[in-house]
Amino acid sequence: MITWKIKKFNDLSPDELYAILRLRSEVFVVEQNCVFLDMDNKDQSSWHLMGWDNDLLIAYSRLVPPGISYQQPSIGRVVTSPAARGGGTGKLLMKESIIQSEKLFGNLPITIGAQLYLKKFYTSLGFEQSSDIYDEDGIDHIEMIRQPFS
Repeated sequence: MITWKIKKFNDLSPDELYAILRLRSEVFVVEQNCVFLDMDNKDQSSWHLMGWDNDLLIAYSRLVPPGISYQQPSIGRVVTSPAARGGGTGKLLMKESIIQSEKLFGNLPITIGAQLYLKKFYTSLGFEQSSDIYDEDGIDHIEMIRQPFS
């Protein structure tokens, strides 16, 4: 059972912030063998969606307001713990991220910068490719957009 919490940056406890940065580092830096500066000064203006299994952070995404990363709201830093994969946690995280984004920012299109290999996953959630392939930190990415449902 996942317990979802969403908080602004300044409302995160030190333990929550540590868990977020640790999970992001574990997957994006260590697992994907990608040296990049994860702390990009967007965290402070974003909302942070955390999926907890008791006291273990197993899922996380960053909900970025319009005008920060893209003209539209954005969902980024989408990550599930390696210990929680294979059971649909990633899909639950994205569905909750979409719901929370719509609550926070209204019924607007949502833009993401997706790793290319996850295109099919994001397409299953209503996102469509909206850019050519581009390299970000040595990994092929595409922009994708999800139009709001009327």
